[in-house]
Amino acid sequence: MPQSWAKQGLLLSASADRPWMMTHAALPLAHWLRDDVFRVYFCSRDASGRAQIGQGELELGDPPKILSVSEQPCIGLGRLGAFDDSGATSSWLVVHEGRQYQYYTGWSLGVTVPFYFYIGLAVSDDNGASFHKVSEAPILERSSVDPFLTASPCVLIEDGAWRMWYVSAVRWELRDGQPMHYYHVRYAESADGIHWRPTGVVCIDFQSEDEYAIARPCVLKDGDLYKMWYCCRGKAYRIGYAESADGLRWQRRDAEAGIDVSETGWDSEMLAYPFVFDHKGRRFMLYNGNRYGQTGFGLACLQDRSLSSGS
Repeated sequence: MPQSWAKQGLLLSASADRPWMMTHAALPLAHWLRDDVFRVYFCSRDASGRAQIGQGELELGDPPKILSVSEQPCIGLGRLGAFDDSGATSSWLVVHEGRQYQYYTGWSLGVTVPFYFYIGLAVSDDNGASFHKVSEAPILERSSVDPFLTASPCVLIEDGAWRMWYVSAVRWELRDGQPMHYYHVRYAESADGIHWRPTGVVCIDFQSEDEYAIARPCVLKDGDLYKMWYCCRGKAYRIGYAESADGLRWQRRDAEAGIDVSETGWDSEMLAYPFVFDHKGRRFMLYNGNRYGQTGFGLACLQDRSLSSGS
């Protein structure tokens, strides 16, 4: 059944009064704190274009609003030469046995290709007040399964097993003399959330020759059905949607995503990086608009939808 999302407007854009937040407010994710208030993690770029992860508080009122934004990033750059010395972008948060696991993407610059990125992990033992990286190395890096890059993990724990859906590149190729990346969504598993085994299973693949990037998977489970939102592009990112009975074999249903660009404004050219979450019987989506989050992130609410559980 096609979805229908009602846009609630732009929530947050960059604030030049914070050195880590000169441009962009991208890749938002929400974690429930209290009542109708969520902590939202997102990444912004400094004057050198390097992304770091900060946080704010979002109140799902009428209208929804950002209550505060951190003065400093909570996950910053790695040391010179590390996999994340040129950027850290937000992706997913899991709470397990009182510890918060924040999965992120670390960026470094390349020579033959413009960048490399791999999946990292930072943990918090003080309810998100501070995070420390579990390693200066990525937790899912290049391998024979993923020979080019890994990024944008989504992680669920089911019956003691940690399940990850993530971005993996299949190739780079030169287009008009410039390197062009091609990546889609794959699947990995873990027993502890730190040591991962990539399976090689492709969950969301390219749908046409024009498509070259499928990014930021977000998976929820409704009863026995897995649902995934993501963004995909040929010319510009749009939000896609897929369903699965087991989390491994997916059917793309992009026409049922139920959200598209606006006629004018901050999300009139692009929709990207969806994060879908439930609260008090309603389903919400945080997402980015034009220029990969340069215009900030906004909120949408799923219409005519009743959920059985709250946050």
